[in-house]
Amino acid sequence: MAQVYIVLPAYDPLDPNGNITVKWDIMSWTPDGYVAAVTVNNFQMYRHIMSPGWTLGWTWARREVIWAAVGAEATEQGDCSRFKGNVPHCCKKTPTFVDLLPGVPYNQQFTNCCKGGVLSAWGQDPSTAVSSFQLSVGSAGTTNRTVRLPRNFTLLGPGTGYTCGRARIVPPTIFLTPAGRRRTQALMTWNVTCSYSQLRARKYPSCCVSLSSFYNSTIVHCPSCSCGCQDKRNCVQSDSKMLSVVEDDAKRKGNELPLLQCTRHMCPVRVHWHVMLNYKEYWRVKVSITNFNYRMNYTHWTLVMQHPNFNNVTQVFSFDYKPLIAYSSINDTGMFYGLKFFNDRLVQAGEFGFVQSEMLLQKDKNTFTLREGWAFPRKVYFNGDECQLPPPDVYPFLPNSAHEILLSFSALISSFFFLFIAI
Repeated sequence: MAQVYIVLPAYDPLDPNGNITVKWDIMSWTPDGYVAAVTVNNFQMYRHIMSPGWTLGWTWARREVIWAAVGAEATEQGDCSRFKGNVPHCCKKTPTFVDLLPGVPYNQQFTNCCKGGVLSAWGQDPSTAVSSFQLSVGSAGTTNRTVRLPRNFTLLGPGTGYTCGRARIVPPTIFLTPAGRRRTQALMTWNVTCSYSQLRARKYPSCCVSLSSFYNSTIVHCPSCSCGCQDKRNCVQSDSKMLSVVEDDAKRKGNELPLLQCTRHMCPVRVHWHVMLNYKEYWRVKVSITNFNYRMNYTHWTLVMQHPNFNNVTQVFSFDYKPLIAYSSINDTGMFYGLKFFNDRLVQAGEFGFVQSEMLLQKDKNTFTLREGWAFPRKVYFNGDECQLPPPDVYPFLPNSAHEILLSFSALISSFFFLFIAI
């Protein structure tokens, strides 16, 4: 009998429950509609929404209009010529909304609004992983039975990659008064769940991984054209005379298209894993992250790496101006541990466009080995997207006679390893 398999492209094995949930709470009825609080929750553990932020869209079921909005605004008003006197905020059948920027007048603000659409990952800071705004909807139903749910929800975060399901009515949201002594509830609530797919977001990866070790002089570079070579003609050489002009241009706002440094891999971000030292009971790894995009400062970035020895991370050391915060956790399969790094900023390509950290890991004598590439990561994710790893058959190999001298010479060899590897 033939078997049928259903593939879910948005499923993430490291964050199987991660999603962005949009919640609509009808707070009151009006003569021709309702007032709703719309909340965008980022429940993804390590994928955040960077500037220029989220964009939320939908299609009205009937001829609804939006009389007013607080904490967000429609990108287009649409044709409101049928209205005399008061003109709605938006009359489009398919409105799209964006968060307001910081610093707007107080009377335009709403709870958890006005961050330019930027949302932290849930694993970084749940308090800043939420955004809210208020809508006054007209020409709509005025009871639970006559309200028609919007459909065809879309979410940009800020690029493509998210697919939203249908709006579903759920039990009304419960609210506590500031004193915590009284419970109120929404008149009606529905949720929309949006899931991310890296394949939908882009054709090629957005990061790659290079490898090296103290026991082998070979540096395994990122595979050629790891992130596609479509930008090869527009890249900038690191020694170009135009570099200062490029760096000044990158500081101007409005330049959203990437401008990459010319490399073999043509990735905006490279993660380098270097096995530094091998002690009797511990081993040490250095991780370096380099930004090759002259037009991107990565704020609140995340790095997730998967390795079976991350259950024994003893210490994490940082040598940068901003400390790295690391968390070790096991996934649902109980097989691989992931180490999550959080940081405030990875600045644009150039002199300061990198961060690095060292990890001291305690050995599990039943599993630890330097043979067959065991010491290198299984998977690497930057900002939630999986990075391109080199093929296993080119990993730095352990010479046959190396086991006799590893402990004696590992520190000496590591001390001569240069800080910036060739690109």
